[in-house]
Amino acid sequence: MRPLRIAVIIGSTRRAREGEAIGHWVAEFASRRDDTEVDLVDLVDYDFPAAYPDRPTEAVLRFTSRVARADGFVVVTPEYNRSFPASLKQAIDYAYDEWHAKPAGFVSYGYRSAGMYAVEQLRAVFTELHVMTMRDGVGVNLLDDGPLDDERRRRAATAMLDQLTWWAEALRAARQARPYVS
Repeated sequence: MRPLRIAVIIGSTRRAREGEAIGHWVAEFASRRDDTEVDLVDLVDYDFPAAYPDRPTEAVLRFTSRVARADGFVVVTPEYNRSFPASLKQAIDYAYDEWHAKPAGFVSYGYRSAGMYAVEQLRAVFTELHVMTMRDGVGVNLLDDGPLDDERRRRAATAMLDQLTWWAEALRAARQARPYVS
């Protein structure tokens, strides 16, 4: 059986962002697994239109095709004002069927809450898109001076990825056996 295609989506497009380093860390961590093939999707690489277009643009088509190819997702999100960034919401909304019957895990970051409020908002959005969200995730408190790749975060990432790959394998088999009905 082919490895699971896991898209690691970096959701912030700010110039000075922690998400790039965190996204690369989780992508590299996930790529060490024998059961995954990682696709790093950085939203800063997409020139999305400011308003929802009448027809999909090239950037929208590139993004949605990567979502369609993925068996599961790790969403790397900051917390801005107790929610996730508009850039991530815009990207999520460009796809619809492509998200269905797939799992998503979260790596969040922020101050004090480590991005947990953003994750709770994302769970509601992904539930509407028929995405199974993982209970466990990775939180990075930016006030914490510890290294990103510490034992606690590696354990949290392993638990999240174990859940994610279990669901990704189960849901991939289910989608192959019978098309998902939304």
